[in-house]
Amino acid sequence: MAFLGGRGCFDGARARRYPRVTVTSPPVVRFAPSPTGYLHVGGAHSALANWMFARRHGGRFLLRIEDTDTERNRPDLLDGVLDMLRWLGLDWDGEPVHQSDRVGDHRAAADALLASGDAYWCDCSPEQVQARAKERGGPPGYDGHCRDRGLAEGAGPLRFRVPPGTTAWTDLVRGEVSFDNATIEDFVLLRSNGTPMFLLANAVDDAAMGVTHVIRGEDHVNGTPKYLLILRALGRTEPTAFAHMPLLVNESRKKLSKRRDDVSVASYRDEGFLPEAMVNYLSLLGWGPPDGVEVRPIAEIVDLYDLADVNPSPAFFDRKKLLHVNGEWIRGLALDDFLARARPFLPGDDAAAALAALGPLVQERVRLLSEVADMVDFLWMDEPPVDDAAWDKVMVRGKAAPEMLDASTAELTALEGWTADGISAAVERAAITAGFTKPDGSPQMAKAPAPVRVATTGRSVGPPLWESLAALGRDRTLARLAAARVRLAG
Repeated sequence: MAFLGGRGCFDGARARRYPRVTVTSPPVVRFAPSPTGYLHVGGAHSALANWMFARRHGGRFLLRIEDTDTERNRPDLLDGVLDMLRWLGLDWDGEPVHQSDRVGDHRAAADALLASGDAYWCDCSPEQVQARAKERGGPPGYDGHCRDRGLAEGAGPLRFRVPPGTTAWTDLVRGEVSFDNATIEDFVLLRSNGTPMFLLANAVDDAAMGVTHVIRGEDHVNGTPKYLLILRALGRTEPTAFAHMPLLVNESRKKLSKRRDDVSVASYRDEGFLPEAMVNYLSLLGWGPPDGVEVRPIAEIVDLYDLADVNPSPAFFDRKKLLHVNGEWIRGLALDDFLARARPFLPGDDAAAALAALGPLVQERVRLLSEVADMVDFLWMDEPPVDDAAWDKVMVRGKAAPEMLDASTAELTALEGWTADGISAAVERAAITAGFTKPDGSPQMAKAPAPVRVATTGRSVGPPLWESLAALGRDRTLARLAAARVRLAG
């Protein structure tokens, strides 16, 4: 497959932000979706980073379903998430682990923290916590009110006793990160009903699964010191390193939101984006290949992708660039592959046959598979759908449309044979007759064919006109020219 390949996001000659990531043993990474919604492009971005890291270093990419939030879980949504990972080509190792199957381990960890004095029961309501914060005039959040009260289970949630000092880690994207523990409130480990909070389950499960590198979104940075405090208090092995990927933002530089942005991976698939283009583009968010060639197979990207080269600044999810990348991938497909992939976006066999007639010409012009049908619908429909704006511009307000239709009809009727070259020559002669000429008397073909195109295809843009009319056939071409002439006269 050949690609034109544009320049990368970064200068390939620049120095790395941090030393190249060195992995001395096969890493274990995980992606942990929740069955509470569809696969978000931000989640796909994190999943891809984990998958590429594992594949580059000969490690394992594990899947963990974080389904302990029983109130929000919708098991039916899980299939959609897994389908999208498969569509993107992000295969995982082994069977997915369901976090809900490990609740006993989470509770055992909580009991251990309670026994060691690293956790305590609390009976403060949110309203009480808020009132005390307002009273003292300090920062909002829990103030450790129940630390030394010795409350029994059942009083309320179980909280972690944050020790003095600092919590730090090496981040492969952000460098050395350190939090003053005084800024971290005693956070909740178990809810009042005994179910584990995300932080506890996350830390315990990562340790149990042997996760060596935690690669996730920037929104988890503030939770990382709590994660580490839990593991250290339990005496569990910590991950080798963390990598917090850049936040994805829209054109207003605001975090991508379900309410205002198209963030569902499935919607991009349904619109006609190729999975190869989607993973290719996602890899470019916050990163650029050192040689500047952006449009390339994922196997090549895996060999080049280094977390030390990822820029921690927010990454703009640019639909226009995604369309460009998708168009490049479409043009790089073998013709038979293009026709097969476009088939689900066509209404039937007649449409598929019409596309086959103009396949290479359409392939060169579309950026989405969903655009294919509109390119060739004039071939299978009895009457082409007419673009009113194109009709008004070309037929009503344009130059000499009636004359061009009449002259083209006469030339095409008299044409011997029906080939693209013959049609081109006939319309050139019609242009001279209708007055579309240059100062030297030669035909002015920049605008002359426009009335013929609109009359026969219904639009002012599309595949090359001569090949389109050759595929449409003489009888239907002449019938549409006649129908357009009648409409103009009326």
